[in-house]
Amino acid sequence: MHFYTRRIALAADPVWAKPFQYKAATIAGSPLAHHNIETLTETGRLGVNKPWEVVILQGNSTDALSDATRAAFRRTVIEFNEVIRKRGARTALYMTQAHVKPSQSASPDMMRKTEEMYVSVGNEIGALVIPAGLAFEEAYRQRPNIKLHQDYDGSHPTYLGVYLAAGTVYASLYGKSPAGNTYDYYGKVSKDDAAFLQAVAEETVKKFFVR
Repeated sequence: MHFYTRRIALAADPVWAKPFQYKAATIAGSPLAHHNIETLTETGRLGVNKPWEVVILQGNSTDALSDATRAAFRRTVIEFNEVIRKRGARTALYMTQAHVKPSQSASPDMMRKTEEMYVSVGNEIGALVIPAGLAFEEAYRQRPNIKLHQDYDGSHPTYLGVYLAAGTVYASLYGKSPAGNTYDYYGKVSKDDAAFLQAVAEETVKKFFVR
């Protein structure tokens, strides 16, 4: 994800975007609490010698589906936000996409539960919420046959899904539209798909933040 977002930013404005550094620290299949936020945000860690400006937190994609995991997500975000603010950075929350079949977690109300969890916690701590999951929902509404999830599990994104999510992250963080951006994943994303996904990202972010 961070590679896609960086390349979109570089394609938009190489001189302005190049000085920024992007890093990811993930533990597959783990809740947010498994990550050592004190260590990860310390200046000099992860090969970055300047303080972080923004730290994006993402929970497990099924966190919104039970009272216990929702509560754990909220507690962890509040705790991590205190550390992030102490470091002089801003917290952002990446709203995950709902699952689709064949995922056993897929359900008609999964996106609403996920949206409510991220928005409520984001409002509580004053975090920027990145509406990636809503962009997936809108893309499927407009093009039901587009493949944004992997067929084998219905939870992880395809390269088109990552492209859409990165466009949404870019629009949310940079405050600029991804429409017309020339980054195409080294030719893998067609012009038609790129234009469509960029437009969805832009529309979703505009609608989300206006509301």
